[in-house]
Amino acid sequence: MRIGTRGSALAMAQTTTVVRALEKSGVEVELVTITTEGDTSKASLASLGGTGVFASALRDALMAGRVDAIVHSLKDLPTAGFPGLTIAAIPKREDARDVLCARDGLTVDTLPVGAKVGTGSPRRRAQLLKRRPDLDVVDIRGNVDTRLGKISGELDAVILAAAGLRRLGRLDAVTEFFGIDGWPTAPGQGAVAIEVRSGEEKLVSALDHKSTRVLVEAEREVLALLEAGCSAPVGANAFVDDGLLFLSARVYSLDGTSTLTSSHALYLSDVKQPGSELAARVARELLDAGAAAIAPLGSVG
Repeated sequence: MRIGTRGSALAMAQTTTVVRALEKSGVEVELVTITTEGDTSKASLASLGGTGVFASALRDALMAGRVDAIVHSLKDLPTAGFPGLTIAAIPKREDARDVLCARDGLTVDTLPVGAKVGTGSPRRRAQLLKRRPDLDVVDIRGNVDTRLGKISGELDAVILAAAGLRRLGRLDAVTEFFGIDGWPTAPGQGAVAIEVRSGEEKLVSALDHKSTRVLVEAEREVLALLEAGCSAPVGANAFVDDGLLFLSARVYSLDGTSTLTSSHALYLSDVKQPGSELAARVARELLDAGAAAIAPLGSVG
């Protein structure tokens, strides 16, 4: 089986976990690296149209038959489906939290006034400015090592995903983990998606983690219903406790001065599609409260 992936260290690390799982079931796997627009362009992700720019070249290779499956970071995948392709498996999710990596063991609260903090995410920028409006938030690009390398040089800190650092064995760089309640992360963060041509789902369907799929699909459905791109300043988190599915989403203004939050729950056994039902409730409440007036919505991606 030929598995397509971006060539970055993080993409290779998360794809390797998929490869190992397939090889355990006796499948022979070949990795095929594919360069995407998001890898070559120096422009900000927001100006490129969001993190969906990492998906198009992978999907082109899959549709052309150059590979049999492709692996995405789920948070980077547009919520709209792609004709002819299906997300056949979402393996068990990693840590969904964001983290701060700062010089001298600093945390968000102990960073000095005017400290430079790097992130390429409008959501993370808004969250940081909401908590510390006195900081200088700098737009950055580059792989994890490049971003970490800027600390103690041109930057005082960067914000990254815990899952990526864990996969790369770089959790030693973390100086603060952000709690999901106060700092909700991108819908689907920490999960990977394996996409195949429609009709060929059996190639990887054994790797699907059903409870993870329920959670991340609920989060991503909120994003879709808000008509928000995958780089929009929207955070969402779903979890299950004692048979109850909980879903919370928060919309931020780009400068962090305004936020709206909606949270709902229902029993998994009460409806056929609990994730979709919850997402509809959450999105409706946010829109009724004026989410479109404070955030750049209306650009699904």
